[in-house]
Amino acid sequence: MLYERLVHRPPVEEFSFHVFGRPLHPELFEVVAARDVERAGYFGRVAITTAGHFVTWRYGDVTITEVACPLGQPLPQRGRHAAYRLRGYRTEHITIGPSVHYRFTFQVEPIRFEVLEAFQEELWAAGVYQGLICQFDQPGNGRLPALSYANVVSRNRSMLVQVFHTFPDDWVIVKVESLFQIMLPAYSPSPRPPRSKP
Repeated sequence: MLYERLVHRPPVEEFSFHVFGRPLHPELFEVVAARDVERAGYFGRVAITTAGHFVTWRYGDVTITEVACPLGQPLPQRGRHAAYRLRGYRTEHITIGPSVHYRFTFQVEPIRFEVLEAFQEELWAAGVYQGLICQFDQPGNGRLPALSYANVVSRNRSMLVQVFHTFPDDWVIVKVESLFQIMLPAYSPSPRPPRSKP
């Protein structure tokens, strides 16, 4: 689904990435587009905001919230598992309790203008049929608009989220992939009964 918003996105060097083990108050963010997923005992929400995105995933008493936002965004300290500047490449795994596994990967990729232009056309085409896509600012003087695209793939025991943010003024694409998994209990075969002697 396509959305458009006249909001100027801050430069990529002012962005950060956070992971919380708790829900965050929705009034902290100005949401442009969102999708909810409820399946097999878990609930997920993926939202594009005026300055990034957030993902909330809940299973039982476990909640994980992922946020990409400008450095000046007010966020709580309580329950924060990770906080990074959005630079380069990073991937991490977090296991919460015996049944929840979360993995995120983000990459900040410089790109040539013509490649960025073609990539944004692909995002627009994808956004017509699936996922969420939002355009920020209006192009002027030959300048490309900034785009955010989010897509969710849900399974009975997992939710995969892919988000792309483009920064045409910086010639940069930010790619974020997050996997939320419900882990099965470890299999332990029952001990065999002792063999009786003849």
